[in-house]
Amino acid sequence: MKILYFECNMGAAGDMLMAALLELHENPEGFLQELRHIGIADVTVSAEKSVKCGITGTHIKVSVGGKEEVSHDIHSSGQSHEDQSHSHSHSHPESGNYEEIKHLISNLKITEFVKQNALDIYKLIAEAESLAHGVPVAQVHFHEVGQLDALTDIIGVCMLIEHLSPDKIISSPINVGSGHVKCSHGILPVPAPATATILKGTPFYSDQIVKGELCTPTGAAILKHFSSEFTNMPCIIVSDIGYGMGTKDFVKANTVRAFIGQSAVQKSHEDVIELACNLDDMTAEAIAYAQQVLFEAGALDVCTSSIGMKKGRTGTKFTCMCKPVDKEKLLSLIFKHTTTLGVREYASKRHLLQREHISNQTKYGTVRIKKSHGYGVEKIKPEYDDITRIATENGLSIKEVLDELSVPQDSR
Repeated sequence: MKILYFECNMGAAGDMLMAALLELHENPEGFLQELRHIGIADVTVSAEKSVKCGITGTHIKVSVGGKEEVSHDIHSSGQSHEDQSHSHSHSHPESGNYEEIKHLISNLKITEFVKQNALDIYKLIAEAESLAHGVPVAQVHFHEVGQLDALTDIIGVCMLIEHLSPDKIISSPINVGSGHVKCSHGILPVPAPATATILKGTPFYSDQIVKGELCTPTGAAILKHFSSEFTNMPCIIVSDIGYGMGTKDFVKANTVRAFIGQSAVQKSHEDVIELACNLDDMTAEAIAYAQQVLFEAGALDVCTSSIGMKKGRTGTKFTCMCKPVDKEKLLSLIFKHTTTLGVREYASKRHLLQREHISNQTKYGTVRIKKSHGYGVEKIKPEYDDITRIATENGLSIKEVLDELSVPQDSR
């Protein structure tokens, strides 16, 4: 299993996360060229070397219209969190509301994977700001986060995650800093209310050594969205390490570290929960929507089967398979999105082949390949979304794409 691990001993900001991931990419300059052409107007992105406490890493620099944009957070005016910690000064761009940000992202030349994940990250921030400041989500205005530089950070992280294709993303507990931060609302405690709201349910701490806000709402939202766990580093056979640097110097190296490699613990099975109910009064469309919602919430699998029910009625058995940690969340969604009055629970074990993802570069772009092995078998299969994207963009059938690119595929 390919694992990506973020070490956040000095917090996290969007630019630092992107820089750390960029160091893991096999072709950093090629990636930056791709990022520059997705449709964010007048944006130039570059990477420069930076040294903190003797450690060399990468700092991301974003220029808009030839001028470097320097603010990366959502506080609406005054001194931003970056002035306190990662040292980006504040500017006053035109703000945008949540719907405007969604429209902007939806019109970029990016994959559906990147688009959906970026929208989900902004949703986390919007909901946190809404709760922290007592305004509806529709009225939340993204000032710094709506800036083109911060948008570039979020899109860049999502693109790099897609390129690296980890099977699992884990983060350390997050150092949020200490003290206070000044913004348009006044002087706020660290972590700021929006950051604290985003990080609810995840472990974070303050070591009191660094005064200032180390974890930005943007960094918190990215980590919360992508990470399946917040814990100490697991046993990994590390293949590469990336260092994403902040700007300011501290007694501790101002960096986010990203480790990528294969799990050293080869698990052949895992505990899962099956949640099942019988339905006889829902349309096929409503059931399909419920499936979609559960998948987006982290279900491992959602399936349906036709069954006979009381009084001779035809019904549908609706089954969701999930990790034990996700059980309560998915139970709530089943009750919300189906008509059932009761859900059955079964404890199961799922036996697994060991899996890894590799990337093939083709004339149509990157095609991700899923390889699995174990129990005396090996399987190879291209990522369905990549093949269908190429087919749609070029007017080809799936078979024509596979034949033309000679993409390996499992015949079983």
